[in-house]
Amino acid sequence: MSADQESQSIRCLVAKVGLDGHDRGAHVIARAFRDAGFEVIYSGLHNAPDEIVQAAVQEDVNVLGISILSGAHDTLVPKIVDGLKEYDAFEDTLILVGGVVPDDDKEELKKLGVAEVFGPGTPMEETIEFVRENAPER
Repeated sequence: MSADQESQSIRCLVAKVGLDGHDRGAHVIARAFRDAGFEVIYSGLHNAPDEIVQAAVQEDVNVLGISILSGAHDTLVPKIVDGLKEYDAFEDTLILVGGVVPDDDKEELKKLGVAEVFGPGTPMEETIEFVRENAPER
């Protein structure tokens, strides 16, 4: 499989959770993923955790990128992880978090099953390569 075919088989949901209304970073990463050849679905603003879970399951994504800047990552991300587990979609979904997350919280999110946390200023190519190397196959 060529790199282009491999990228096209990666289906991503970029999701904004909670009351966080700042979505510039989500748009930037969604566009970077699209330009890298990934199939991208963007959730829009103000989604409840269960809405994100439903979208991830219905769209059969293998990558879920959660953008959160509100500071509620320690409450909202576990709800999304639990929801994916309820639908037996957790093992088949690479979960990423983007936003301002304190170092101590990053470790807690990883213990929950978040594959990586990307903060402001992370080079796009680093995130894209991480997805290419770690996205589960469908």
